[in-house]
Amino acid sequence: MSMSIEAADEGRVRRASDVLSRDEIRALMRASDWAGARAVIGTWLMIAATFAVLARWPHPVVFIAAVVVLGGRQLALAVMMHEAAHGTLFRTRFLNDVVADLVCARPVGADVARYRKHHLGHHAHTGTERDPDLGLASAFPVTRASMARKLARDISGISGLRRLFGLVLMDAELLSYNVGGDARLLPRRGALTHLRALVRHGSGALVTNGLLLGALALTGHAWIYAAWAVANLTTYGLFLRIRSIAEHACMERSADPLRNTRTTRANLLARMTVAPLNVSHHLEHHLLPTVPYFRLPALGAALIERGAMPESSTARGYVVVLRGAASRPS
Repeated sequence: MSMSIEAADEGRVRRASDVLSRDEIRALMRASDWAGARAVIGTWLMIAATFAVLARWPHPVVFIAAVVVLGGRQLALAVMMHEAAHGTLFRTRFLNDVVADLVCARPVGADVARYRKHHLGHHAHTGTERDPDLGLASAFPVTRASMARKLARDISGISGLRRLFGLVLMDAELLSYNVGGDARLLPRRGALTHLRALVRHGSGALVTNGLLLGALALTGHAWIYAAWAVANLTTYGLFLRIRSIAEHACMERSADPLRNTRTTRANLLARMTVAPLNVSHHLEHHLLPTVPYFRLPALGAALIERGAMPESSTARGYVVVLRGAASRPS
């Protein structure tokens, strides 16, 4: 079964079943506890190795390099939270809902349950006015000066502090939960009610980060936690922004996943920073959200083979995407 983009009706929303057989879809949807464990353990081993290198060579240049690596690994944790929200990081529901929440989502200040509820709305209404993540893409293209200011706020930590403040307000249920930046004020219900909500939603992040700090303290290097905190406020936010721009910015406002979402080629540097765990295969993910991360390249290859990957929905790299997103005349 195959379908050429050129032969498809322009107004028609394409489905995975238009391109793939039922057996192929079933095979691509198979999740794996081992693959999920490999991703989680591999990410935390790289984090531990980065801490060890910084402890061995406590130099400002090494600190900066560690902040870059840790920002990429924090994004990897967020991507694994995203996989768990779809039920695809692990095959076992408990591992997706509980283990991934503790070891992936909470360390970066998020949680699987709330993210899942929000994110499924994004998949249901991608690119439309009902898309809760529309704010991440609708502003583009911008001018080069505007893009430079956005990236400067990210790398300086200004955006990170704003994000942290917003997370605290969302945890306290003073703002609606929205990772797309369009959170709205919620009715106030009394200080004690909001304090309880803050503890309920935010304690997981405090506990997991406290355990991380405690583990570093036991090694005699508690100061290394500063690299983790700085990364969260700077490079993590920078990589989040670039990844989100690549996924939907400057794409068609259409319900068709083959036209409203972009797949971006990711080299080694990109995979270490803005595109861990095949997250660059975003068109494939939107076409079939139940495909686990390690099968997305195979899905992409099948789409290309059958002429179902529009050239306009692919990019040669993240620099190309940023140039396009900053192409608005001054």
